[in-house]
Amino acid sequence: MSYPHAKVYNDGSHYIAIPQVKQSWKKRKRVNIKSMKEFEQKLTFEKTYCENKDKSKKEKVENINKELKEHFESKEQLQSFVDENLERKKRNLSERRKRLYRKAYLQEWSYFCTFTFDSKKLNEEEFRKKLANCFKKLSYRKGWKYIGVWERSPINKRLHFHGIFYTPTMIGELIEKRDYSTKNHKMQTTFQNTYFLERFGRNDFEEINRQNLSQSISYITKYIEKSGERIVYSKNLPTYFISDILDDDIVCTIGIENRKLLLFDNFKCWDEGVLIGEVSPKVISQMKKSN
Repeated sequence: MSYPHAKVYNDGSHYIAIPQVKQSWKKRKRVNIKSMKEFEQKLTFEKTYCENKDKSKKEKVENINKELKEHFESKEQLQSFVDENLERKKRNLSERRKRLYRKAYLQEWSYFCTFTFDSKKLNEEEFRKKLANCFKKLSYRKGWKYIGVWERSPINKRLHFHGIFYTPTMIGELIEKRDYSTKNHKMQTTFQNTYFLERFGRNDFEEINRQNLSQSISYITKYIEKSGERIVYSKNLPTYFISDILDDDIVCTIGIENRKLLLFDNFKCWDEGVLIGEVSPKVISQMKKSN
């Protein structure tokens, strides 16, 4: 037995396939906001949630309840609404985290990078706009890939960008620097890139290997959970690659209702019945991709 056109991803330790499942899809019901009152409830929740994103869970819930109290006729209605929307936020964060890990583990990476700005060179707005535009051009012209997030330092609220980068063609020069790592909480030798140093300010390039990739991804994840910032992706970063899966390459079934397939580390990749090769970064690059 084989599973054609399965979606395959890497969870950091193993490759996992999701076989195609034939379903009779029902048309999704469109959810409409029925009244201005419901619109105001949702708007107030989102605004208060955002304003209290740095607070503890208890403080956050208390403040949300306080702001929404006047919008509901009973405590039961208020509690039901808040619980439902907090669960929605939790579910959305889980999906964002899952998407981040699957995209990251399917790529090769070169450096974990942190960029901040020199106020003598540009202001915060210019820094965010110009650095983002710089990344896009490097992706298009030099083949760079990146996943990152904007973050403010906890004390002085200075804006930074943290990300993992694949840099097949390096620009500028990397100069060695020894200082304290806030990520690893110890002294380490890092490198600053002269191109970014001249145009933006301080930057740190720390080499990534398979062993510390998980730590680098977790570092980014921490900031999306803490600040609610959106993850920044370069273009063409797939979540899955597509391969036919043979029985001989399956260790066992896993997941809810055993819908997923745990694969051997040396499983074979097939495309429309044609053997491409044993799984590897080079073989994966030849496979069809999917999000």
